[in-house]
Amino acid sequence: MEKIIGIDPGLATTGIGIVTGSALKVTTYAYGSIRTSKKMLLPLRLDRIFSEILSVLKFEKPDLIVLEDIFSLKEYPQSGITLGKVAGVILLAGCRAKVPVTEISVTEVKQVLTGNGKADKAQLERAVRNQLGTIDPIRPDHASDALALALIGLYRRRPSTIGQM
Repeated sequence: MEKIIGIDPGLATTGIGIVTGSALKVTTYAYGSIRTSKKMLLPLRLDRIFSEILSVLKFEKPDLIVLEDIFSLKEYPQSGITLGKVAGVILLAGCRAKVPVTEISVTEVKQVLTGNGKADKAQLERAVRNQLGTIDPIRPDHASDALALALIGLYRRRPSTIGQM
């Protein structure tokens, strides 16, 4: 059994998705989000995200973190810089908790789960629900995206080879 945490970084809302299982079989899942207020100073917002992620990692003890790779739109370069800061504190939390982190692009996640690298958020959310076998909507969108990341991490994990030569 592997436990994978997917994280969709965002300054206002960071999504967290947790899946446990092996290969293509999910046995349990959970999701949520960390919200920060625009009224808070940036360092305080980053500290909240770092602290809450670190707390989740210490409690859940995952085998892997799958973080959405940061991208920046040409029209909004500042957004990419801010997301990079959020990703930085998540990477630091993974390091502090001694959990390996891998980054995957949102296009790759959409391609794997929907067959379309340009799928919209609703299509991806439906694909995640389908994979988990639930009809209940997954909200907020950031949590659904985080679960998608966790699923990809689980599907790509190799079975443990401990004790094998």
